[in-house]
Amino acid sequence: MDEFIFQNPTRIYFGPSHEAEIGHIVAQHGKRVLLHFGGASAERSGLLPLIRKELSAAGIEFFELGGVKPNPRLSLVYKGIELCRQHKLDLVLAVGGGSVIDSAKAIAAGARYSGDVWDFYTGKTLPETALAVGTVLTIPAAGSESSPGSVITKEEGLLKRAVNADCLFPRFSILNPKRCFTLPRQQVANGITDIMCHLMERYFTNSKPVEFTDRLIEATLKTVISSAPRVLANPNSYDDWAELMWAGTVAHNNLLNTGRVGDWASHDIEHELSAIYDIAHGAGLAIVTPAWMKYTLKHDLARFAQYAVRVWGVEDNFFDPERTALEGIARLEAFWSSIGQKVRLSGLGIGGDRLAEMARKCTDGDTHTVGHFVPLTSKDIEAIYRLAL
Repeated sequence: MDEFIFQNPTRIYFGPSHEAEIGHIVAQHGKRVLLHFGGASAERSGLLPLIRKELSAAGIEFFELGGVKPNPRLSLVYKGIELCRQHKLDLVLAVGGGSVIDSAKAIAAGARYSGDVWDFYTGKTLPETALAVGTVLTIPAAGSESSPGSVITKEEGLLKRAVNADCLFPRFSILNPKRCFTLPRQQVANGITDIMCHLMERYFTNSKPVEFTDRLIEATLKTVISSAPRVLANPNSYDDWAELMWAGTVAHNNLLNTGRVGDWASHDIEHELSAIYDIAHGAGLAIVTPAWMKYTLKHDLARFAQYAVRVWGVEDNFFDPERTALEGIARLEAFWSSIGQKVRLSGLGIGGDRLAEMARKCTDGDTHTVGHFVPLTSKDIEAIYRLAL
C-alpha cells in the first residue's frame, strides 16, 4: 500500500429534511451568494423557488446565474467570475449535478485569481484559494459534491480539461434522494456509468497490495449494479436512490484512492470525445472504458480476472485467465447496454475521421502520456478509439 494523506472537509447533509435548513446552512459560510444552476428543471421541480425563499428568510443577499450546460463552458464561468467580483460575493451555491458544481468551483477559484482562470485547467498554476462553494445535488453521477475536482470546456479549440485543488472541496453538500425521482432515464444511465467509471479508474492500479480498498471498490460497484435496474424500474424508490446517491459520493470523495494510484486514462480519452461532439460524459465513458480495458488487458491479467470474478460473478478459469477477464468486460458492456447506453462510437453516429486529432489533443501533441496503469501515447489512444468504433 502506498503512503497517503486523507482528508475530506465537505459536510454532507443527507435526506429530505435538510432542504428546509438551506438558509441556515448557507449563512454559516457567507451572506452574499451567487446562486448557480442549469436549465428549467430545478425551477419546475420547485427546488429553486424553495432555495430563494430560504435564502431570503435567512437574510442572505443572492444573485443568480443560470444556463449551465453539460460539459460546462468557460464563457459562462467568466460571467460568474465577473458577477462575484462586481457584487463582492463570498459563496457560490451550485444547484444541480456535476456540470453545475464544476462550473461553480471554476467561478469560485477565478474570482480570487488575478489571471485567467483557464490557467488552472492547463496546469500553468494551481488555485491556492477560492470563494466558498456549497452544493444542492440533483443527480448522483460526477461526485463533484465532495471532491476537489472541476472539469471545464473551453469553446475555442474545443478543449476539455480538469483541475484538482484542496480549496475546491465544497464546504457543504445537501443530498436529497427525492430530487432524483423525475430525472430523465438517459440522464440516470449516464450518471450510473460515471459512478462506475470513478470506481474502476481507481480499481485498475499498479499499487500492491491494496486488498482493503479493492474490496471497498468491489462492494460499491456491486451496490451500483444492483441499485441501478431498480431505480430505472421504479424511479420513485427512495431507498434505491439513497443507495445510488451515497455510492456516487463515496466513489469520488477520495476515500477509495487511499494507498493506491488510479489510472484516469479513460476519463482523459473521453474528455476529447465530449469536447468535440458535445455528448454526455457518461455516454462517452460507456464507449471508451471497455475499449481501454481490452487494450490494456494483458498488462495485469490477474487484476482484470479478479475484477471479473468478484464484481461480475464470472467463474474463474484457472487455466485461461484472459478468457475470464474478457468475460468480465463483456458483462460490463451487456450491463451498460441493458440500461440504455451505447458501447460503440457508431451507436452515437461518430465515425473515425477525427480519431487521430482527438488522440493528439489528449496528449497535447505527444508532450506527455495519459494514464498511470499503462501510460498511453497518442498512438495508443488512437488505437483505443478504433477499438471503440
